[in-house]
Amino acid sequence: MPSATMPTSGRQQVIDPLVTSKKVLDELFGPPADRSFAVRLWDGTLQAPSSDDQVPFTIAINRPGALRRMLLPPSELAIGEAFLRNDFDVEGDLEDATALADQVVARLRSPVRLARVVSLLRDLPTDDLDPTHDEGATRSIGITGRRHSRLRDRAAVRSHYDVGNDFYSLWLDSRMVYSCGYFEDESVSLDDAQLAKLDLVCRKLRLSPGERLLDIGCGWGSLVIHAASRYGVDATGITLSERQAELGRMRIAEAGLSDRCRVEILDYRELPRDVSFDKIASVGMVEHVGRTQLGRYFSEVYRLLRPGGLFLNHGIVELPAARKRGVSALVTDAVWKPRSFLDRYVFPDGELVPLAELITSAESAGFETRDAESLREHYTLTLRHWVHRLEDHRAEACRLVGERTYRIWRLYMSGTARGFATGRLNVVQTLLGKPDSGGHTVIPMTRNDLYSTCSMQGRDVEAGDPASHSRR
Repeated sequence: MPSATMPTSGRQQVIDPLVTSKKVLDELFGPPADRSFAVRLWDGTLQAPSSDDQVPFTIAINRPGALRRMLLPPSELAIGEAFLRNDFDVEGDLEDATALADQVVARLRSPVRLARVVSLLRDLPTDDLDPTHDEGATRSIGITGRRHSRLRDRAAVRSHYDVGNDFYSLWLDSRMVYSCGYFEDESVSLDDAQLAKLDLVCRKLRLSPGERLLDIGCGWGSLVIHAASRYGVDATGITLSERQAELGRMRIAEAGLSDRCRVEILDYRELPRDVSFDKIASVGMVEHVGRTQLGRYFSEVYRLLRPGGLFLNHGIVELPAARKRGVSALVTDAVWKPRSFLDRYVFPDGELVPLAELITSAESAGFETRDAESLREHYTLTLRHWVHRLEDHRAEACRLVGERTYRIWRLYMSGTARGFATGRLNVVQTLLGKPDSGGHTVIPMTRNDLYSTCSMQGRDVEAGDPASHSRR
């Protein structure tokens, strides 16, 4: 067992990392008997709560220096990287375990406790990594160039979505919809929830046969296929991911929709100035746009939409950013660096803004806000489905993309699920209109048409829907 020595009164004091790590854990979480979770240390020692309730998760501390690397300095990124290198692991509910980060932040706000913890952490070793440890395990995504330039945005998007179609197919639904589903209740399957969401988007846009639809950030083509097969529109999807486009085109061809449905590799800023669309959707793409580019984004969409048309913007918004915060919270954020792990390993250059900022940017471009609906609870359920499906396919996922990528996706989706569950994050579908010269948009007086058929369950599926074949 690695140990450290310190001079004291002319003799050497041996520091036991096991004892020191237990003291750190006590400072951060209280005595083992009072905790709601278990901890297993690298020597097999198990610290369990005294309650008879089932333990939701166990934190496995795998190395003597793990806590030092996790918490010195204490930041979201340091803990995330320690998880990637397997300094520690979580057995059980990782979403529940992510709540411990808030507890750490709260406890370390005490200057006295912070000083004690730092002193203890410095006694832990730094040379205890596995000799076979892969230094690339914590190598971040490398993108260069001017932030939110077309080339850099393309590289950022591909770093996430080109991980592999086979990997995503392990845990997404049969249509490979990579945004939140629409659940009537918690018993609804992921496939049915995603089908209901696709139909909700189409009904909010009031699609009619023969209309031209643009889907910005179309993923693997699920929305354009659904809109073309169910609503008879001419649908164009654009993405920056070559792998998404390849599979999307194959699925369109298999569905026999190539005459009125297509996927193109194109930046929304590159669409010709002489094209226009009756309806436009953007589902889960605005998070990649960037705060400085929001005005450009909404202006480009406004230009592409015909007068009287509708634009549905579906995106994640951040709630704490909209609220006034004190000096203490600002200092904590400066040290903790929230979203630093996601920015480095998951969504480089991604930015979340408050809903009010999105609406202000849209209305500044000329749009009129006609409706907004929060789907926060729906995203919590969706993410939990994704995490459980990913965990169920761990061996296959690691074979396809490696242990590192599996850990990144498990951690990011578990943490994000908690963000939605606790209200830090929200996802909102905003329906925007481009009034014509008379001030009209294509929208009914009431919402009755949206909810006359709230679920796709039991509806006939046309032969053009490729996902239908997998269920027959």
